[in-house]
Amino acid sequence: MITERPDPPRQGDERETLRVYLDFHRATLAMKCADLSTEDLRRQSSPPSTLSLLGLVRHLAEVERTWFRRVINAEDIPLIWSDSFDFQAAYDASNCTREEAFAAWEAEVEHSRRIELAAESLEVTGYQPRWGEHVSLRMIMLHMIHEYARHNGHADFLREAIDGVTGA
Repeated sequence: MITERPDPPRQGDERETLRVYLDFHRATLAMKCADLSTEDLRRQSSPPSTLSLLGLVRHLAEVERTWFRRVINAEDIPLIWSDSFDFQAAYDASNCTREEAFAAWEAEVEHSRRIELAAESLEVTGYQPRWGEHVSLRMIMLHMIHEYARHNGHADFLREAIDGVTGA
């Protein structure tokens, strides 16, 4: 598991900056989940919401899989936790272990990194069927940074409610 956050470049090129900021946010999620048991990670801290840290890990595995493998790489693969492309299904972590969720997330992050590194440029496009149009790797990288940053805000509150730990 990612244990340290990379230091984003202050003057790097666009692609390096996007890559490192995305890894920064991936590492932030891992840090928010560090040293917690499966039961802690399943804890739904803001009823009636079913959102949990483990659910966030599962959701972000699906997001990585969709944007990099399905959209950019055009792989015809199902979601991990839903046969009907229901992204909400990932949030239900009631029957999932820490090991299972993190193994899936880490595998998808590695696939995403390989796909991004292999892409000729940020101008490479993939087809997003939900939107009915092609999108660039640049847009996907920015979207992923936004997705992680938004969910890391949720992770802040969830972690604090579990054991009082703040900051990352």
